Amino acid sequence: MSKRETYEVRAESLLVPIAQQNGVEIYDVEYVKEGSDWYLRAYIDKPDGVNIQDCENVSRALSDALDKEDFIEEAYVLEVSSPGLGRTLKKDKHLEKSIGQEVEVKLYKPLNGVKEFTGVLEGFDQEQIRISDQGQERSLERKEIALIRLTIDF
Repeated sequence: MSKRETYEVRAESLLVPIAQQNGVEIYDVEYVKEGSDWYLRAYIDKPDGVNIQDCENVSRALSDALDKEDFIEEAYVLEVSSPGLGRTLKKDKHLEKSIGQEVEVKLYKPLNGVKEFTGVLEGFDQEQIRISDQGQERSLERKEIALIRLTIDF
């Protein structure tokens, strides 16, 4: 496991009781470098959506827990937010909750000259996801997928 993954797992384990105490669920935790800065991002959610107070409460409690454990070597910025409307679907639990919704899929390399697909998420397994667009179902290999996210309708 890389240092980045270790930080994400440890931060998520600290976040579990905090999320429970605040009535939210953990959507994702990521530790990323952008430019010269490191960011620890915790995405939280709940059925009726999170508000700024939820994010603030979780952020303060998580910050205290991270300061106490002090396992991240680099200086970093802690961010706690909602995953947003156009949320990225990284985990099986994200895909499961999104079946029947419209998604955008971007591939690492083109498939028959096409690199981006949009359609309704019909299902998935360990190897593939299935989307349908205007009645045509398409299976895409998960190992070829760079990004899956919900589409936003305006």
